[in-house]
Amino acid sequence: MKRRFNRNRPPQREDKNPHRTNRDIRVPEVRLVGDNVETGVYPTREALSKAEELGLDLVEISPKATPPVCKIMDYKKFLYEQKKREKALKAKAAKIVVKEIRFGPQTDEHDYEFKKKHGEKFLKDGAKLKAYVFFKGRSIVYKDQGEILLLRLARDLEEFGKVEQMPKLEGKRMTMFIAPKKSKK
Repeated sequence: MKRRFNRNRPPQREDKNPHRTNRDIRVPEVRLVGDNVETGVYPTREALSKAEELGLDLVEISPKATPPVCKIMDYKKFLYEQKKREKALKAKAAKIVVKEIRFGPQTDEHDYEFKKKHGEKFLKDGAKLKAYVFFKGRSIVYKDQGEILLLRLARDLEEFGKVEQMPKLEGKRMTMFIAPKKSKK
């Protein structure tokens, strides 16, 4: 079986390092910055030799500047710390959990109370609540009952969360979202 190449798209090149380092820097002179180095414009060879003297790497930080800005640093350590920082930011990002509660248009009192307690628990735990009324067959004629049911739920849960989206009919479902209130610590 022959492999086919897409002629319209150039082949993808795997670029391991986002910055050019050491011998990959191919400009006549660079602006040098870094610790233990006098800032200024140097020929690239001289900047490279200074980096080698210190046992570090010459890294192109700003390639579009004139002349390009390079910094003397430990490149592997820099990449490691950058990945570590990104991972920490990702961990801090809020993960939103959405819990669902399903009703029928003629849900009786006991079932309503039971599901309301679950909704209360979900909101206390910090999850968003998606409450919906599902209309089967001809029960769609009771859409006003479904809306009343959802508005009653919103009123009963207003001390735990606030309505993010009012009841809205989408096909055979009437949906409403309730977001948890921020807890005071």
